[in-house]
Parts: sequence; C-alpha cells; structure tokens
Amino acid sequence: MTRVTVSIEDDLMEAFDTFLEGRGYTNRSEGFRDLIREKLQNAKLDEDPNGVGIAVLNYVYDHEERMLASRLMSTQHEHHNLTVSTVHFHIDHDTCLESVTLRGKLAEIRAFADKVLAQPGVRHGQLYSVPGELHIESHHHGDEDHGAAHTHEHLKITT
Repeated sequence: MTRVTVSIEDDLMEAFDTFLEGRGYTNRSEGFRDLIREKLQNAKLDEDPNGVGIAVLNYVYDHEERMLASRLMSTQHEHHNLTVSTVHFHIDHDTCLESVTLRGKLAEIRAFADKVLAQPGVRHGQLYSVPGELHIESHHHGDEDHGAAHTHEHLKITT
C-alpha cells in the first residue's frame, strides 16, 4: 500500500471529518479511498459510450401533478428492456418515491434517467450506476431433434 501526504484547507478537512463521522468511518484513509473509487468509477462510466452495467434510479415526485404518473409509466414502458424492477412508496398524500432497478447499456440508462428526472413534478432524483461486463452464454435443452437452443445474458460487475 502506498502512503501519500495531502495538504487540505482546515475548513475543508473539518467538513470532511464531519462527513466521515456521520457515515461511520473509523479513519480518514478509508474515506479518501472510497471517494477516489467513486470518482474513478464515474470517469469510467463517462468514457465508455457502449458500456453496460446496472443502476438504480430513485426519484421523488408529486403524484398530483397533472398526468405525471401516466407520463412516468409511459417512459418506463418505452424502456422496458432496461427495467428489472420498480418499487413505489407513498411518502405522504401528495408525494411518492420510486426506485427503479435498471440493467443494460449505461448510455441508454442515462437517457432514461434524464427523461424521468426532467419531468415537471419530479422534485428530487439521483441515478447510481455500476459498470459491468456483459457475458452471453448459449446452450441447448433436450435432444438435437426436439430441443431448443437459446442464449442467456449475464452481467458481471467489475471492480
């Protein structure tokens, strides 16, 4: 392991220490490593336009906003090939939280997320993506005359 020395302004270090304490970190080194990993992961996501991965899109919206629920549902149906699951939660009488788990090309996932988050009435939202590698396996079931061949796609998460 390499040891580095970094100079940081006092107020920035104080804010970072407060952040680490609030998240339960026991030392600064692990906090710095996590920030570096996150930044490198985001750079990798931006660099590869054909990259694949998994993602979670969380957003809070006003379900009383005219036709918003219908527009959001239509957007999800337009991108059904990306959607793995959706969880809907009622925060209060007017506000809902949805969490959509997605899998596929990261550029398509980002486009889907941008379309959802740009809807009037969506108040807060964030996309969390993890890059992966797509593996396609082909195999055969049954005998050669009466069996069926098909493929399965598996997403392997990279570190």
